[in-house]
Amino acid sequence: MAANETNRATTRRRRQLWAGVLALVGLVLLILGLTVADGVAAWVEVLVAILLLVTSYVVQHLARRETVYRHDDKG
Repeated sequence: MAANETNRATTRRRRQLWAGVLALVGLVLLILGLTVADGVAAWVEVLVAILLLVTSYVVQHLARRETVYRHDDKG
């Protein structure tokens, strides 16, 4: 059982790390799209940033759900 708990914790940390990376990249693209970029490039950057932020939220939600609603292997 200890190995299973370790695998769950590792998976949760990995998902939260990816969620953070996606959120950071999304925020940077959003800032660039709203301040620096012009025309169509700005809209593309903003749309990609929004997609990255939503994806980050979904990945983080999955990591939290795995922690909160996991099935205990106790028999």
